[in-house]
Amino acid sequence: MPKQVDHQERRETIARALWRVVEQRGATHLTMREVAQEAGISLGQLQHYFTSRAAMLAFAMDLAGEQTALRVGRGLAELGERPHPRDVLRVTLVEMLPLHADARATSRMGAAYVLEALHDEDVLARARGGLLQGRAMVEQVVRQAIADGLIAPDRDAVVETDLLLALTGFTTLLELRVIEPVAVLAAVDRYLDGLFARF
Repeated sequence: MPKQVDHQERRETIARALWRVVEQRGATHLTMREVAQEAGISLGQLQHYFTSRAAMLAFAMDLAGEQTALRVGRGLAELGERPHPRDVLRVTLVEMLPLHADARATSRMGAAYVLEALHDEDVLARARGGLLQGRAMVEQVVRQAIADGLIAPDRDAVVETDLLLALTGFTTLLELRVIEPVAVLAAVDRYLDGLFARF
């Protein structure tokens, strides 16, 4: 009896192969042929699942987003019930930075996706939608913290959300080894301490 193929599992295998190509060789090597070779399947088999490079990239980016969300979810679960919003924001920010292998893979995938989005309106719309959703979640935490009196009432939730997300800009400095992870974490903590300082 022929072995049943789990199509979702095969798609994820291909997506992870794509991540490895990006991480090890860079976005310039991101071709369907390279990904098929990395996944250990034929180009024809890959094309059975993804008819274009853009479709393959979109799925891989969606999976990267899901993996980041899972890591954030695990981090939040470890905080227990009713975690302090400062801790929620710290977990969220830290998991968006390339501070460990899984986060580096998804971060590099994200960088490749941004480059693709600059030249493809469909990819741009998809990437923008995901980022807007993530931004809205951060803003909700900030707004609630202001409402609960944990952040000064004169702070602008929109501006504070933008500043918090700007901290993910440390990604480039980390990837190019300009600064060390300990320095990034110190900067994140310093900013959060200031945001949640008693007033």
